[in-house]
Amino acid sequence: MSNDNLSVGVGVLGATGYIGEPYRAEMRECDGVRMVALCARRKEPLEKAAEEDGADLATDDWRKVIEHPDVNYVVVGTPDAFHYEAVMAAAAAGKHLFCEKPLGMNAEEAREMTDAYLNAKTLAHFVPLWTRWSPGFVAAKELVQSGAIGEVKAVVYRWHNPRPLDMALTWRDDPKLSSSGTIADVGSHAYDTVRWIIGKDAVKVLAHADTITPAKYDLGNVNLTEALECGETGTEGKEARKGNTVDYASIAWEFEGGIVGSIILSHAPFLRRGLVPELELHGTEASLTVDRFHGKVTIGRPDNSVEVIKEVSPGGFDIGNRFNKWVIPALREVMAGKSQLEVDAPNLIDGLKAQLFTDASLESSKLGEWVKVGTVN
Repeated sequence: MSNDNLSVGVGVLGATGYIGEPYRAEMRECDGVRMVALCARRKEPLEKAAEEDGADLATDDWRKVIEHPDVNYVVVGTPDAFHYEAVMAAAAAGKHLFCEKPLGMNAEEAREMTDAYLNAKTLAHFVPLWTRWSPGFVAAKELVQSGAIGEVKAVVYRWHNPRPLDMALTWRDDPKLSSSGTIADVGSHAYDTVRWIIGKDAVKVLAHADTITPAKYDLGNVNLTEALECGETGTEGKEARKGNTVDYASIAWEFEGGIVGSIILSHAPFLRRGLVPELELHGTEASLTVDRFHGKVTIGRPDNSVEVIKEVSPGGFDIGNRFNKWVIPALREVMAGKSQLEVDAPNLIDGLKAQLFTDASLESSKLGEWVKVGTVN
């Protein structure tokens, strides 16, 4: 039997949020995938979502989604603080898993979640570290593996993801709900991408982290999509206050093999995209840059010659239907009997490594000194 014939019954936690909406839209386009059960906080958008998906169940109780007999794949897209309990329940119920990053509030939670699925052996687990599949980074990995830049010696990364100056507060500004703000949110993508390209893990970090965005308006119970539209919806009479999570971090890092470098992570409105390349890889034979904003992969050589060796779609952030391309095929490989660790897709181990990097960076920013990055084993 073809893997394509293996049916998938999906239950989504956080179905109407900033990521839940596009994820559901992509899954609706996948053959053999049925949206069975949805969970969200607010009744009206949840009912609308259930109608769009043709879901059997719409509830504000996530346990009912996991317990539903027709759900064999649980998608966790809630705020970070709610991941751990849901993932552990999904593992106990024998459900395949898709869990947003960061996995949990800290590496301890992430490790328990990872162990639960590794011990289950036959269950699939996927973590959406999508950036590794952006065309510019795919090209960079191929070039590094081909030896085009020699032995990698230094890595510099800049992930600027500016939010509007007038956006509202969200759960991401609350340390009780968000693992560690920008370091966890976009740092997990950036770190995973570098790991994936060079094939090595970070061993220690030295971080400075801060909240540099001015006060934001508190509009109450809003999701990120609504918060981004804050300037258009009006804020008269609303309270403004600063968020309490990191929105800027500069981190010196050292990888296995003595590879050095640094990374800047930002959601602050002042650090804008497109002025400099996003990623620099410096090797013994040449240097390589990836500029997703302008769609260029460039090689610089010792004689100071510079050559654009690959052009990809400008922006580089739209990689198509991610569930059709990667998530569902990876799930079906495991459903057909393959070990998750044999499937070419980011899993809970990758998510745990990102969380270990996040935790070490946050600790370093508090101590003001180098901190070792924990290991999976």
